[in-house]
Amino acid sequence: MTSDIRLAFAHPEERSVASAGADPRDRISLRDHVVEVDIGAFQQERGHRQRVMFNVVVEVRPAPQPLNDDVDLILSYDKITDAIATELAAERLNLLETLAERVAERILAEPQAMRAFVRIEKLDIGPYKLGVEIVRSRAEAAIKVVGQDGLEAAVHPVVVFFDNAAIADPDLGARLDALQAGGAPVVLTVGLPDMARPQTGHKPTQRRVDLLAIEQNAWVLAARDPRCVVVETRTEMDWAIKRGQMIVWAPSKLVLDAVDGPQSREPVVLALWLAEVMAADRLVVHGDVTLPAGSRVRVERL
Repeated sequence: MTSDIRLAFAHPEERSVASAGADPRDRISLRDHVVEVDIGAFQQERGHRQRVMFNVVVEVRPAPQPLNDDVDLILSYDKITDAIATELAAERLNLLETLAERVAERILAEPQAMRAFVRIEKLDIGPYKLGVEIVRSRAEAAIKVVGQDGLEAAVHPVVVFFDNAAIADPDLGARLDALQAGGAPVVLTVGLPDMARPQTGHKPTQRRVDLLAIEQNAWVLAARDPRCVVVETRTEMDWAIKRGQMIVWAPSKLVLDAVDGPQSREPVVLALWLAEVMAADRLVVHGDVTLPAGSRVRVERL
């Protein structure tokens, strides 16, 4: 059995470990939690309670201070079971997928929760289990702007990843035109340049070297089109996005300052993290790159 197939049927905790970065988060888990519930899209399921089993793993941000054995400083297990009970009590649902989405969203509303793995299985359909598993990550609140009517509205930018071929494309201007034509603010991100980088043999310093190399490539993109303005702080980004401007992300400051930032040095992973942080409408990927699973942001490949 291949590793991918084994993980597909493994407990969510194993999947969490397998997809973790170089600096994994803490995890709490709920295993084999069985409840009886009226759920299902078929007529024979209506009005009949059946056993449903939940397995949930939540990755949490490290506590910023000593715990001192204080339950108020951690994400309590009760928050997981309460999320399940609350969503089951809210209304009768047809789909396990809907229930899993709502449970994950409720869990991720807790400030410590960063990523949730939710597996739900029906136990009484036959001599087997039927189920669904989802992975969802926290996304930050969207930027707000005040419209002409005086009301606030959320702005969801489009985050775009360019590989080096896209940066060097003679039709770069046409690509940018197409992105702007969508009407949403555009945040461009880039990969590592095609050049040798110093190798420090030390992860923290190599991370900084790689981030600086990405920023060099951001300036290469900026030189190709005057619309591409390089920014590095969240304040600059918010200001530009509220005005509908196109920007290129220089990642060092945001990544290194983040309390729970990405530990990966892979540029496309950084782009996906930025898309989640900014509650982006989608991440558009130009180039043949591998993306991690489990994002709440829609991904398009071009």
